[in-house]
Amino acid sequence: MELVRYGIIGLGNMGRSHALSLLNEVKGAELTAVCDMDPERLKWAEKNLPESVVLFQNPIDLFKSHSVDAVLISTPHYDHPTLAIEALSYGYHVLIEKPAGVYTKAVREMNDAAALSDRKFGIMYNQRTNPLYQKLRELIQSGELGEIRRTNWIITNWYRSQSYYNSGGWRASWAGEGGGVLLNQDPHQLDLWQWTTGMMPKRVRAFCHFGKYRDIEVEDDVTAYVEYENGATGLFITTTGEAPGTNRFEINGDNGKIVVEDGALTFWRLRTPEPKFNAEFTGGFGAPECWKCEIPVEKGIGEQHLGILRNFTNAISFNEPLLAPGEEGIKGLTLSNAMYLSAWTDNWVELPIDEDLFFEKLSDKIKYSNFVKENVVSKPLDVKGTH
Repeated sequence: MELVRYGIIGLGNMGRSHALSLLNEVKGAELTAVCDMDPERLKWAEKNLPESVVLFQNPIDLFKSHSVDAVLISTPHYDHPTLAIEALSYGYHVLIEKPAGVYTKAVREMNDAAALSDRKFGIMYNQRTNPLYQKLRELIQSGELGEIRRTNWIITNWYRSQSYYNSGGWRASWAGEGGGVLLNQDPHQLDLWQWTTGMMPKRVRAFCHFGKYRDIEVEDDVTAYVEYENGATGLFITTTGEAPGTNRFEINGDNGKIVVEDGALTFWRLRTPEPKFNAEFTGGFGAPECWKCEIPVEKGIGEQHLGILRNFTNAISFNEPLLAPGEEGIKGLTLSNAMYLSAWTDNWVELPIDEDLFFEKLSDKIKYSNFVKENVVSKPLDVKGTH
């Protein structure tokens, strides 16, 4: 395919950014259509996009037009699975923004539809383009760290002010967004947590605080403890209400520990694996000799959103392997769903989760919500420098 014709559904913050990227920075891609139900956003498109880009107010009209080869879905979270299934049924390649959806039951249906299709299906997990996490995954998957014993991630530096939440009526509500920090900011980390380690936990115990720092009804502070099949444990701590924040990912294994922090990858490597040292050492007090190794990593944070757009375009045109297959979106979402369910039931949650129970609890949150967000000023935000 000489040029992949893209249609974007949803012209909010990310949709606009993707539109401009497709116009100017993705070789082999062409933006031919955009769609949004909001007339004001279509006015933006009319003003900022070439006349050749066709404007639609209804996704079905876009699908029926056959003016595109691939659809990029950049709408609020609940619509991702529904629109993806519809687009696949019309024979389009589909790239969705994160998260994959709000609840795994709908995402599983989307994955099933993708499996029955011969189309490319991807998700905007742009953090997978970061050389730091790529090298971390390579080290772990190659066995350098040995068997994993513990994973700890403190991710509290994606600060969000009240004005951010007030920029859209749908934001930070159960009915509009379906969640808070776990569903908006942390899909990236929840994905990287399992992608780099190659491990999903067997059970989760989480404590979520709802509207702790901001006038919102969803969670903005979370501490979760997980247990893995091999006996390893993990901790995930996140919030959008602390400043300054921390971003430190630590993975401990038989051969030492790897720390990802401040754009650096440090391997505290044991000269003798801990199990071997423990079996052979007879001196009482003592510990394995440890070397601090600064792992060389390519500079920069990778191509981010552009990298995913370029990779997806090349996957369609040249069958390049997808860096972020859409089917994998359910893994990170399973983790956040499990954390919510644990907090709502005040109990452990085993994986795979009870999807019907989760949907029931989420529906109750929406049904019985009496939260009213005040001082809403709907406006687009500049997403440059964000993730």
